[in-house]
Amino acid sequence: MLRNLKSRGLAGELAAEFVGTLILILFGCGVVAQVAAAGIGDHDSIAWAWGLGVTLGVYVASRVSGAHLNPAVTIALAVFKGFSWKKVAPYALAQTAGAFLAALLVRWNYTEVLNAADPGLTIKTQGVFSTLPGNGTLPVGDWGAFRDQIIGTAILVLVIFAITDLRNTAPLANMGPLVVGFSVVAIGMAWGTNAGYAINPARDFGPRLASWLTGYETAFQDQHGHSYWWIPVVAPVVGALIGAAIYKFFIEKFLPADEPVAVKA
Repeated sequence: MLRNLKSRGLAGELAAEFVGTLILILFGCGVVAQVAAAGIGDHDSIAWAWGLGVTLGVYVASRVSGAHLNPAVTIALAVFKGFSWKKVAPYALAQTAGAFLAALLVRWNYTEVLNAADPGLTIKTQGVFSTLPGNGTLPVGDWGAFRDQIIGTAILVLVIFAITDLRNTAPLANMGPLVVGFSVVAIGMAWGTNAGYAINPARDFGPRLASWLTGYETAFQDQHGHSYWWIPVVAPVVGALIGAAIYKFFIEKFLPADEPVAVKA
C-alpha cells in the first residue's frame, strides 16, 4: 500500500481508487444502516466493519493505485512523499465517486428498514451516511468536531506512514492492509464520540451527497441547523498534513538510511 508503483496508466489507477473506496463504504455505511435502522449490532460492530472495509478496499486496489482511498492521504503523500500533484484531484474525484455509488447501493438496499425506522429521513438515520458533531446527540459543537477530525486523521496518517515505511518496522506487504484496517478499528473505538471519525473527506462527502439526493433534505447540516458538510472535508486534510509532518520530523529523519534486507515470507 502507498508504495511507489510503475505507471499502470491513470485510468487504471482511478478505477482502482474508485472500486477500493466503493468496497470500503459498502461495509462502512452498510453496517451503520444495520445498526441504526434495524438495531442489529452495536458500536463495536461498526468499528470492526469500518476497519475491515478499509482492509478489503486496500487489498482490492493497492497493486494498481497504492490504495489511498482517502483524499487526505493522497494530499499528504503529495506534500511529503512526492506523489504527483497532477493526480491529486483525479484521485480525490475517483474516491468520492466510489463512496457516492456505494452509499447509493446501501440506501437502495436498506430502503425498507430506513423508511420504517425514520419515515421523515431525518437526523435520526442521517448518520448512516455521514457524520455529525457528537453523533447527533451528544453536546459537541462544530468546532469541537473540527478539532476531533484533525486529531483523528493525524493519528491515522502518522500510523499509515509508519506502517508503509520499509526503513521502519513495516509489516510484510500482504499484512500491511490488515494493520491499516486495525488502526481504523482502534480510532473508531477510541475517537468516535465527538464526530463519528470520518477521517476521510470522500467517505463523508460522497455518502452525504447520495443521501441528500435520495430524500435527506438536511444532509448538509448538523442537528443544530448549521452548515456542517465542510468540516469532515477540511479538517481531515489539516490533520493528515500534521500527522505526516510528525512522522517525517520525529521518526523518519532518525531512521537508518540503508534499505533493510528483505525477509522471505
